[in-house]
Amino acid sequence: MYRTMMNGKIHRARVTEANLNYVGSITIDEDIIDAVGILPNEKVAIVNNNNGARLETYVIAGERGSGVICLNGAAARLVQPDDIVIIISYVMVAEDRLSDHQPKVAIMNESNQIIELISHEPAGTIL
Repeated sequence: MYRTMMNGKIHRARVTEANLNYVGSITIDEDIIDAVGILPNEKVAIVNNNNGARLETYVIAGERGSGVICLNGAAARLVQPDDIVIIISYVMVAEDRLSDHQPKVAIMNESNQIIELISHEPAGTIL
């Protein structure tokens, strides 16, 4: 049996741009996706903390060090610049490998810089 587990998470990133006239996807600073192990073209779930919208799309690597978090195409209708989002990737893990699985969670600041990288989420609030 396999379980679907969180693999990488970008917690409380700030949307820098919403581009309706793009083909689709989310553009994320390549330094950020590298830190949490998300790959270009990988499927991600996105949760908008401002309005509760949830969507799925794929990742495009953005310019390193830019802090870019840009929702493209139809997804741009569900976010506004400055909205706070959570971006999550998942992986299928065999039951016998669950104890070895270590997700990577990047806690972001208001400038989309990683302030902390953790491998598990404590119960409670992370601001």
